[in-house]
Amino acid sequence: MSLRRRLLLLFALTVVVSVAAVTGIASAMARRAFDRANDERTAALVGQFRREFTRHGEDVSRKIQAITATSEGSRIAIAAARPAPDYSIFLDDAQTIATTQQLEFLEFADDRGTIISSAQWPAKFGYKESLVTPTPPTNPFLKEEETPAGPALGLFAIRTLAAGDRKLYVVGGIRLDKTFLASLELPAGMRVMLYENLDHKSFLPDHLIRAPDSTSNPQEFAPLVRQVQQSNAEASAVVHANSYGNSQSNSGDDETVNAIPLTGESNQMLGILLVGSSRKIYTELRGQIRSAAFLAAGVGLVMAVLLSSWAAARVTRPVEELAHAAREIAGGNWNARVSTTSRDEIGQLAGSFNHMTRDLLDQRERLVQAERVAAWRELARRLAHELKNPLFPLQLTVENLLRARTQGEQQFNETFQESASALLAEISNLKTIIGRFSDFSKMPQPQFQAVRLNEMIQEVVKLHQAQLSQANIACQLQLSEMWGQLPSAVLRSEVPQEQVIAADPDLLHRALSNLVLNAIEAMPEGGTLILRTRQNSSSACIEVFDTGKGLSPEECARLFTPYYTSKIHGTGLGLAIVQSIVSDHGGRISVSSEPGRGTTFIIELPANRDKLSAAQTTGV
Repeated sequence: MSLRRRLLLLFALTVVVSVAAVTGIASAMARRAFDRANDERTAALVGQFRREFTRHGEDVSRKIQAITATSEGSRIAIAAARPAPDYSIFLDDAQTIATTQQLEFLEFADDRGTIISSAQWPAKFGYKESLVTPTPPTNPFLKEEETPAGPALGLFAIRTLAAGDRKLYVVGGIRLDKTFLASLELPAGMRVMLYENLDHKSFLPDHLIRAPDSTSNPQEFAPLVRQVQQSNAEASAVVHANSYGNSQSNSGDDETVNAIPLTGESNQMLGILLVGSSRKIYTELRGQIRSAAFLAAGVGLVMAVLLSSWAAARVTRPVEELAHAAREIAGGNWNARVSTTSRDEIGQLAGSFNHMTRDLLDQRERLVQAERVAAWRELARRLAHELKNPLFPLQLTVENLLRARTQGEQQFNETFQESASALLAEISNLKTIIGRFSDFSKMPQPQFQAVRLNEMIQEVVKLHQAQLSQANIACQLQLSEMWGQLPSAVLRSEVPQEQVIAADPDLLHRALSNLVLNAIEAMPEGGTLILRTRQNSSSACIEVFDTGKGLSPEECARLFTPYYTSKIHGTGLGLAIVQSIVSDHGGRISVSSEPGRGTTFIIELPANRDKLSAAQTTGV
């Protein structure tokens, strides 16, 4: 991945992560603020409910107290104080008095707990009233009351009326229903419901009392009601409006519902107050935050693209130019330069690179000049050394001729034949030396043709077969898939079909011949010479192994240096010529050797098939 794309990805990732983090923080803060405001509004509404509960309870208490002060109450009390009272005459009085006092529940009971008259259920005449105790409650309280339609939840008060040494108990109250809930002043977005917990074990939808304008599915609150029934403590939950098939609603219809248990005089849970607060404001705020986040992310991504483009112009483009210039120099173009358009660190880096390139070029020129001078000096030294050896015998021969001339014609004639032979031999030696230097100085460029390596190696071995036999050297050819030893008298003529490479057959033949001759000279007492070939679709490898005395690491390091030789009469040009030929073919030659374990020369050549014409390829 390029640096420019990395910068774009980094900037985009930074924007996305930053916007996501800010959005998450803002959403969390908004939710905490909404929950805090919701708790405050819920607490205020619960407080209002308790105040209304107290106010209605006080109103019920005043009405009950007023009943005890009426003549009807006194009459009933006096009748109840008789030894054998007839309560049947008061059967309908409770209904009449309850209607007058606007009470929904009203019962009269004597001090033995016997109900004298009941407004909500006249048939309870003669039943026992559980609230009749020596110390009845003085404050209003919740009570589950049985009615002909079933149990009902009411707000009750109880008062006593003395008649002699007897007491009359007056128990009255009002129902907690929609009318009671409608009396509450609800803030916008809130509602209140009351669940009559008269079953105490399960959720009964009919026992959920809601305000007249409140519409909802009672089953939505069933889990929360059950939770309060089990824990007998306050609980809250988010009620989703679409939980029970309301597919037309959305998250704006959700609400946070707080459930507060309501207990009776004996601390039994008789009701559950449900306070719902709409989450529409929070949902809208969250939507606005998300919209703002998407907008910020979009703007941020656009800015990231622009910023990455600017950074690419300021940073990545100079770096790319610097990398390109470095590749140019690595490829041999020492004149590559980087333009400097700024004075910052990138500009300083480009300037330093240009300065380094100039220094390298200067050092390269100086090194080339020094190597050229050293090469000429070495050439002059080697040439002088090689020419000095045959010149000294020439000088002695000429001096002998001159001395023989002074000693007479007969002596001169005898010396002349011998001296002429010596002169011709030394002149031939001089011509050989000069020819080698001349050959090395004008090595021709390879003329690429299709070449089969196995056939060429067989030709080289065949050329030197007499020398190999004379030196008592066994030659083995391991050509591609062909393994085995080549007999000294019979060469194998049939070889597997191998791939064709492009090479100069004459130069390659010369290089292999030099290596074979070196191997013969390295084994004066005989040994084994192995030639191997390995080929694939793109390259070929030739190995020449001998079992000679081997070379030291120092000798291996200098082996291909021109004019270096470890032989007494060598010029040091043989392996240098081999290396030159291999290099001109685009290959490389290396040596592996250990003293006493022989030497292996390895030639690696590219296939170079692109240098062959179609006619050459098909004609092989």
